[in-house]
Amino acid sequence: MQHLDHDRLVFLALGESEAADREATHLDTCEHCRGELEALRHVAGLGAGTQGLTDLPDPPEHIWQGIVAEIRAAEELPTLSDRRPPRSGEPAAPAAAPRPRRSRRWPRWATTAVTATAAALIGVVGTAVVLGGGDEPAPRPTVLASAPLAAFGSTPKDASGDARVLGDNQLHLHVANLPSVPGYYEVWLIDPRTMEMFSLGTLSKASGDELLPMPPNVDLRTYSVVDVSAEQFDNKPAHSGDSLLRGTLTG
Repeated sequence: MQHLDHDRLVFLALGESEAADREATHLDTCEHCRGELEALRHVAGLGAGTQGLTDLPDPPEHIWQGIVAEIRAAEELPTLSDRRPPRSGEPAAPAAAPRPRRSRRWPRWATTAVTATAAALIGVVGTAVVLGGGDEPAPRPTVLASAPLAAFGSTPKDASGDARVLGDNQLHLHVANLPSVPGYYEVWLIDPRTMEMFSLGTLSKASGDELLPMPPNVDLRTYSVVDVSAEQFDNKPAHSGDSLLRGTLTG
């Protein structure tokens, strides 16, 4: 019996097209193709159920390497021999032509299913476990307030960023395209009514992410402005007056 092409079954499982009359008739009578289609539909359903989970990081490369290694190892497992030694006193059977040795290979649909299931689930569950270093994913800190950061004053307009105050007393700062400066970048919280301010720390690069510690008792309703400034190595702790980015925290 001529089975349906594997790639055609994948398209049917994903709902990319409907089975033609001849294909539908074949699926009604062929247990092999029907089982393969059901398995592929199950995998497609697992993947569809994770589409709304977009906040998790990509899985580390070694996760994918481990999946590939497991599949290859399973494909190379030998089958048990069908022959048995003769019992005591039993004449040996006449030598038969040697049978070709076969490996217990997974059917192609099973390999596809394992890989697709891993793609659907590793990013949702496995990555958080691996990155968390334990049996359960580490809880994400609560975001108490956030602010988009825009270019300030004469700063080039393509400079930007965003700030998030986390519940574990840290400020997560993402910046992009800060202009090159001869000194360094410093981050401040400012009271816009009095212009009182204090420094949270410095940034190590003009584009990227930084986590800075925050005082646990800071009043974000008062110190609501996040400011990134260009500073000189002049041994002066005060703000230089050269602000590059600013934004107001809300939340």
